[in-house]
Amino acid sequence: MNSKIIANGILRALGIILGIFLVLYFLYQIQSVIIYIAIAAVVSLIGRPVVLFLCRKLKFNNTLAVIVTMTLLVLVLLGLVSLFIPLIIEQSHNLALLNMNELQANIQDLYQQIVTYFEVNQIDVQETIKQSNLLEKIDFAIIPDLLNGLISGFGSFTIGLFSVIFISFFFLKDSKLFESGIMTFIPDNKESRWKNSSTKIKDLLSRYFVGLVFQILILFILYTIVLLIFGVHNAIVIAFLCALLNLIPYVGPLISASLVIILTMTSFLGQSFSDVILPKTIYVFIGFIIAQLVDNFVSQPIIFSKSVKSHPLEIFLIIIIAGILFGIIGMVVAVPTYTAIKVILKEFLSENKIVKRLTKDL
Repeated sequence: MNSKIIANGILRALGIILGIFLVLYFLYQIQSVIIYIAIAAVVSLIGRPVVLFLCRKLKFNNTLAVIVTMTLLVLVLLGLVSLFIPLIIEQSHNLALLNMNELQANIQDLYQQIVTYFEVNQIDVQETIKQSNLLEKIDFAIIPDLLNGLISGFGSFTIGLFSVIFISFFFLKDSKLFESGIMTFIPDNKESRWKNSSTKIKDLLSRYFVGLVFQILILFILYTIVLLIFGVHNAIVIAFLCALLNLIPYVGPLISASLVIILTMTSFLGQSFSDVILPKTIYVFIGFIIAQLVDNFVSQPIIFSKSVKSHPLEIFLIIIIAGILFGIIGMVVAVPTYTAIKVILKEFLSENKIVKRLTKDL
């Protein structure tokens, strides 16, 4: 091997590395666009059953079916916005006019009631909390600044929203658009297998995401009932946020529980801790646990078994592994990604013993 061949090999390797770096840098720069496309793909998968129903059962043409579907999705979104915006504006107004010293005094009063309650029950927690000077470190003036930051980000959200709606429309209207783009990189002799895989993946993921929508809806209803029964302020908003957090497997319910406890306690600021705040918080938490049990033993098994056709233990292990490797995002995308991989493996490696065992229910 002469020096010229070695030099060419080094130059080729450097060129490949540089090319990969440029591609990654380009993807990093357009990450917002990639996020829009990913969200639009999920929206199109959720809307796909509606489009198929309108086309097959009601004999709509494809374009009209897509328009009706997107209109329904936008109306649902507007319904959520009409629910949240007035409450957010009201809370923003209240916080803008709020005396921060009074807010701090109320929270310190709640803190003192908690300490007094535990002292009566011979549980000393004050010394531990006092050593950290937690209340003195909290800057309550950051609340209006946070609201101003949220408002300034509204413009970017609006652009993203219209981008997602626009992309989703064409994903639904030209359902083969994304598939055709991928076909460019698939060898001719593999195209039929890929088309079969693509159709199967879209069917399974459509059922999965529609199932998640119903899961969130069920939790939202249960949380709302519990919070309304015990008179928690802004019950609908809190219920929706807690239900939405359940999209994060295993971690989401823990965050939701913390959120419910904190917001329930602060909802009754100024009232007796032992007579009002603590009992209501305990009752709300019990209701939260019951809702989670319904979700864990009824909703989730149905979604996983009927939609992605995977064993619950299999799903559990995949989510845990994805969480260890890629964090929260990995846990969220673990199930749809694993489902897509299983379908592709079954189509292209159907004779493999391990693949046969993993994909026997597909």
